[in-house]
Amino acid sequence: MWVERGRVRMLKVFSTPDDPSAAIVAALQKAGLSGPLVLLHGTTVGTNTLLQRKGARVALVTTAGFEDVIEIGRQNRPKLYDLFFDRVEPLAPADLRFGINERTGSDGEILESVSPADLEKLVRKLQRKRPGAIAISLLFSFANPKHEQAAAAALESLGVPLSISHQILPEFREYERASTVVMNAYLQPVMQGYLESLERRARGARVFVMQSSGGITSLRSAAREPVRTVLSGPAGGVVGALAMARPSGFERIISFDMGGTSTDVALVDGQIRTGSQAEIASLPVGVPMLDIQTVGAGGGSIARFDTAGALRVGPESAGADPGPICYGRGTEPTVTDANLILGRLQADQFLGGDFTLDVERTQRLVKEFLRKHRSRLSVEEFASGVVRVVNANMEKAIRVVSIERGYDPREFTLVAFGGAGALHACELASALKIPRVLVPALPGALSAYGILFSDVVKDYSRTVLWRVSGKLPLQRLSQEFATLRRRAENEFRAENWRGKIRFRFSVDLRYRGQGYELNLPYTRAILQAFEREHQRSYGHSYPGREVEIVTLRLRATIPSTRRGSPLRNPVPRDTDPILKRAPVAFAGKSLPTPIYSRSMLQADRRYAGPSVVAEYSATTLVPPGMGFAVDRAANLIITVK
Repeated sequence: MWVERGRVRMLKVFSTPDDPSAAIVAALQKAGLSGPLVLLHGTTVGTNTLLQRKGARVALVTTAGFEDVIEIGRQNRPKLYDLFFDRVEPLAPADLRFGINERTGSDGEILESVSPADLEKLVRKLQRKRPGAIAISLLFSFANPKHEQAAAAALESLGVPLSISHQILPEFREYERASTVVMNAYLQPVMQGYLESLERRARGARVFVMQSSGGITSLRSAAREPVRTVLSGPAGGVVGALAMARPSGFERIISFDMGGTSTDVALVDGQIRTGSQAEIASLPVGVPMLDIQTVGAGGGSIARFDTAGALRVGPESAGADPGPICYGRGTEPTVTDANLILGRLQADQFLGGDFTLDVERTQRLVKEFLRKHRSRLSVEEFASGVVRVVNANMEKAIRVVSIERGYDPREFTLVAFGGAGALHACELASALKIPRVLVPALPGALSAYGILFSDVVKDYSRTVLWRVSGKLPLQRLSQEFATLRRRAENEFRAENWRGKIRFRFSVDLRYRGQGYELNLPYTRAILQAFEREHQRSYGHSYPGREVEIVTLRLRATIPSTRRGSPLRNPVPRDTDPILKRAPVAFAGKSLPTPIYSRSMLQADRRYAGPSVVAEYSATTLVPPGMGFAVDRAANLIITVK
């Protein structure tokens, strides 16, 4: 997606899993873009590296006695009754974990100084091991980083990337901090090599990268702290969903991004918020991220029968290569194949007709699959079952970000995007009583749209652990926030960013004795706001109980100055938007259904389901009894019944 003379334009090319940068360069060439470009990039390289365990060989340097923190973890058992459950192995193996004799107290006091002899011995050990990257995470370094700085200075001579905890995550909770820093080190050589290769191949382009927190950063910053980019693509989708929904008058939304491999959902209540505790590939990570729930359900998710004969869909995916059966190379049935069989996808309308789906091959191979598994289901019954199963998986994800967080989905709008999102959105909205579905303009590229118009963002934090009894320590808060602000200003200046910086201060609070915190915007009435938010989140509060200020946070932002509109050209009143009529299956019944061209729909004119709305980057399914219209913001609004 790119902006040309104030208009947003879009082009889709097939991904290249072996070398993601090849697809980007191919798209630039096909679009005829060259010269001094600004390239804003959302990437899944970090995520895939973690999932596939193809990162660097990482060494961990920590306080003596704490070498096994990343293996001990929190003693959680994700599968309580599975006696044969295998825990996820740490990214730094036991033979690459080293302790040094030092100790800093929780208040920052040096209790035992690190000796130069110990550091020299550590350097010699690491020279023999020859790691690809090193993570340094010492006890209470967020309170006093002196020992981490000394260790980093000694290890610089090894010439490998260093990830230092007081720079990446100056917060308490040793396990989560160590895990985050090790993850950063694990990704650093891979991401650094990839981003530098992209910059080199995209000659003349200035490259910026989307972060998991919903803002872009410089290529150098992303290469230095790649752990902040592991949800890069999904974050762009959330930003884009809110940006497209606002012109239509909706600020309380649930974003629903269904792609080829997975589905990402997030709830936005007026403004995008980040969380500081998440899991990626079953490993904790503590840097700011949007609260995105991901499930292995996408257009390429493979359908199968388990050993008990039950139908399962995903999380395994056919991916881009070989892809679904209907693409011409895949051999295993997928969600995309099921939608094609049911008539929800039209073979001649995929990618605007540029690519024709193979219906005959899909029917034949699905029949062979059913015979192989001795299933009595017809091809259509099987396809209908695949859709119901994948919908159930995605419905659970939406419940997690809404009902389980204390929100009523009936008060929100479901914003459906991604290549497959609009095919399933109406059925999901109906099941959850969500009153409307919004399918934005350019739904198959909304993540790219969000990245294209994202702000420049940097996040800072520091754990303080102050107890408060009714009165805020205003002077101490002011001093700490001023320190964070100066750091932000210095880093923006060092990276040559221009524009006015906006600062948003927030605080993590909890009642004394609790193990988890609530994050709230910083005001002088924050203690009263905490009581209200605790009541809303948990159903109770404790007025008068001692409160603990845990972590101070700053989000520094330079707003985007990029402008562009996806609005379409006016459609003549006498234009017939119906391309054809075709049988489409709804709830097991085949109904004659009009196939509309979205570009030909009249603005503000009401249309009725059952309908299929085809466009270049996606297809929208509108079940019987529902109505839809294109509004002045070029969004497709579907009223759910």
